[in-house]
Amino acid sequence: MVRRNEQRRAALVDAAIEVLARDGARGLTFRAVDTGAAVPPGTASNYFTSRDDLLTQAGARVYERLQPDEETVARQRAAGRDRQVYVTLMRELVGRIASFRTGYLALLELRLEATRRPGLRQVLTERVRADMEANVRYHEESGLPGDATAVKLLYLALNWLIVEQLTLPDVLPPEERDRLVRAAVERIVADG
Repeated sequence: MVRRNEQRRAALVDAAIEVLARDGARGLTFRAVDTGAAVPPGTASNYFTSRDDLLTQAGARVYERLQPDEETVARQRAAGRDRQVYVTLMRELVGRIASFRTGYLALLELRLEATRRPGLRQVLTERVRADMEANVRYHEESGLPGDATAVKLLYLALNWLIVEQLTLPDVLPPEERDRLVRAAVERIVADG
């Protein structure tokens, strides 16, 4: 029987994210999630039909938690439409993702696990494709400079910059990260 207490489910999925980031996909067990969520043993198995279900829901939750809040979206929509605004948006994006370090590390674990689990690969592929399409659509509707290719190139370049910062933070100091974000926007996005 799958339980429906949504607050408890969210706490369990958040605990799964922390376990993935700390122990990797092999360390993700129902027992580890129960311990991480500080709930009685057996609770996670009452909420998720399988480990694959838990992996999939953890991936969805990471994306949910990475979404900007309404205030940030409203501020972005009210901003200008030049490359400097684009640089600011990209810095905010990199900062938001970097501040949820465990979520992004869990997502990396999920991506690796997806190479061995076709169902998870399908779910993540659909989610990443939808995310990229939403970014392109937002960009086109916003009137920011550049085209869909620029959005995709920035998406890919900044994702690797984030991986570098979260996995090997001593490679680039934070101020260099900011310079690289600006350089990426200036070199990829047409001025116009």
